[in-house]
Amino acid sequence: MTHNRAPFSIDSPAWRWVPLLAALLLGGCGTLDYYGQLARGQFELLRARQPVERLLADPATPAPLRQRLSLAQQARSFASAALALPDNRSYRLYADLGRPYVLWNLFATGEFSVEPELHCFPIAGCVAYRGYYRQGRARGAAALLRQQGLDTYIGGVEAYSTLGWFDDPLLNTMLAWSDERLVAVIFHELAHQQLYVAGDTAFNESFATFIEREGLRQWRASRGLAEADAAPERQRAQFSELVLASRERLRILYAGDLPTAAMRAAKQAEFARLRRDYRTLRERQWGGVGRYDAWVEAPLNNAKLLPFGLYDRWVPAFARLYAEAGGAWPAFYRRAERLGRLPAPQRAEALQALQGDGQN
Repeated sequence: MTHNRAPFSIDSPAWRWVPLLAALLLGGCGTLDYYGQLARGQFELLRARQPVERLLADPATPAPLRQRLSLAQQARSFASAALALPDNRSYRLYADLGRPYVLWNLFATGEFSVEPELHCFPIAGCVAYRGYYRQGRARGAAALLRQQGLDTYIGGVEAYSTLGWFDDPLLNTMLAWSDERLVAVIFHELAHQQLYVAGDTAFNESFATFIEREGLRQWRASRGLAEADAAPERQRAQFSELVLASRERLRILYAGDLPTAAMRAAKQAEFARLRRDYRTLRERQWGGVGRYDAWVEAPLNNAKLLPFGLYDRWVPAFARLYAEAGGAWPAFYRRAERLGRLPAPQRAEALQALQGDGQN
């Protein structure tokens, strides 16, 4: 899907958000104008695709681009051969869109709510954002929502998956990433093609995140690389915990009956507390490393907190499922598919049982 790392991890704020454009174009809610811009944007992307094989064979292809494309193709082959992920033309094509993001996702909440304004579509189910191929359109839509009293947040998306409806290309927006991040996103997005449950973002993203992490571990081992530095992932998890704690305090606050002015003041006080807690964590445990300074110091509102918790919630459950499958990917996928077919309440119960430690 929105890979909203998504769709997320704040040091890579956009790449996990998937707009599910193919599904959206089949119908659902929204205006014809909105669907029209989705159709035009997707068509522009498809038209820009070129076979990577052809670019690698072309002497005119710049050396830096050649290196990135070559690495991506190695990861793409590994994904199917070693991780049993779909073997198709996705990520064997390349498109240069000439811009830093492929699209922009718009999130919205009520002024006194941490629940997203949902948008529901056939096949894709309900998602917590709308995607726009032009930043100006996203900003215009956000302005209209703010006039209605909603909190809004716009995030740029560097990559997404259409879940196999189209052959998704590598994008110029992806190639500036580190080697590991480029490899990881290929695994993650192909995982969405392997299994997707409509309307259950936490399931889908946790499934893909587990495959990304375990796949990257196996990729490193296959190439004789040392284990990855654990500090960035640990810091990401700690920061996410801070934000989720803040969001839960806001949830409790908004359930109260304070007058509007007092509620607004308490809301801002909570954001001030989040900033203080982050600075304390940064100085006492991270040695002053300001990985999330820009995010924290920018304006905060309810909508900006929405993506947290979706991508990691059930990762330990999927790790347990993988171990129970004996580390065999096909067996793991079959077990995950059985979970995906359960009604939502039973699915959550089964995942919680696998989690086994009371995590949420």
